[in-house]
Amino acid sequence: MSIEATSDQIRQKALASLVDNFLKQGHSPEYAQVLAVSTIFQTDLDLRNAQMARLLAWLKQEHHDIYVSALSVVEKTCEEFERRVQQG
Repeated sequence: MSIEATSDQIRQKALASLVDNFLKQGHSPEYAQVLAVSTIFQTDLDLRNAQMARLLAWLKQEHHDIYVSALSVVEKTCEEFERRVQQG
């Protein structure tokens, strides 16, 4: 089984568990679903941010020559994203 397939299964189980938890708290089914998706999305963003920060810290410490280039790529990606958001 691939990592992606396993990850999808974990996300589906987490989603179902969160929805159930929010339903037990008295939220409507629709709102429980929205809360669960939002929670998973935010957690995924937090994980990605932590991964990027750790990778950049490791590059800075172990491979400073690559770190400078990697940081430039990250900054350019951020600028491109912000430009696309502003353009709509």
